Amino acid sequence: MKLLRIRKDGNVIPAILVSEEKLLDCSSITADFDGEFYESEGISKLEAALKANTLPVLEASPEDADSSIPRPGKIVCIGLNYSDHAKEAGMAEPDEPIIFMKATSALSGPFDPIRKPRAATELDWEVELGIVIGKTARYLESEEEALSHVAGYTVANDVSERAFQLKHGGQWTKGKSHDTFCPTGPWLVTPDEAGDPQNLQMTLSVNGETMQNGNTKTMIFPVSKIIHYLSQYMTLEAGDLIITGTPPGVGAGMVPQKWLQVGDVVSLSIEGLGTQTQTVIADE
Repeated sequence: MKLLRIRKDGNVIPAILVSEEKLLDCSSITADFDGEFYESEGISKLEAALKANTLPVLEASPEDADSSIPRPGKIVCIGLNYSDHAKEAGMAEPDEPIIFMKATSALSGPFDPIRKPRAATELDWEVELGIVIGKTARYLESEEEALSHVAGYTVANDVSERAFQLKHGGQWTKGKSHDTFCPTGPWLVTPDEAGDPQNLQMTLSVNGETMQNGNTKTMIFPVSKIIHYLSQYMTLEAGDLIITGTPPGVGAGMVPQKWLQVGDVVSLSIEGLGTQTQTVIADE
């Protein structure tokens, strides 16, 4: 299933995407696609409602999508997780996943503008595969069981301000956490429909020019490893978001380096997970 959250009349309505022309209203099953929904077997309830044909049509467009998840308990990020991106950055592949956090207030919709911070000079893009946790994961015993804790996958743009990230104390989180620095969606795709998370094509363009063109198969640490590893250090709760690193083609890796400017349009896609588009605007 493709789950999305539609903005309509000042509210957010949980929905299923059947086609670009047809959405189904899921508000009779749940108020939102949050952690409680996933923990209470919400996906199974939706499957039953689909089979029974009891979900009404929602008169709206997929372009009205909000972020594919409500604000999560945490956003965990994995750095330098693509072998070809590590090479681009001139850095050795890490022996263990590099972990940093992104403020939950950075979450935004897939078509919302990116707000360029007032002091930003090095605003960058990163297409990433997002994992949404479906049930509590704590001290998982094996990587094999990790995938059973996934609610679904989504597209994320790990927007980054490199000067904030690298030139003001070397703390990555503050370069990753400005408002609108985590566009997510347009859909959350359940694992049965998403297919192999380690073989998904990823692209990102700026003003129509392709910057990133990669595949999740070049991840250093696959999805199963990431979830298992994180569960040894923190409890992953239903609704949490993990973004898993980016392939080569970021602005920081170019010669000369290239940064986003007000008016630029960023479009990014992951195979089977949809496309999101943002325009850069000046923050107020």
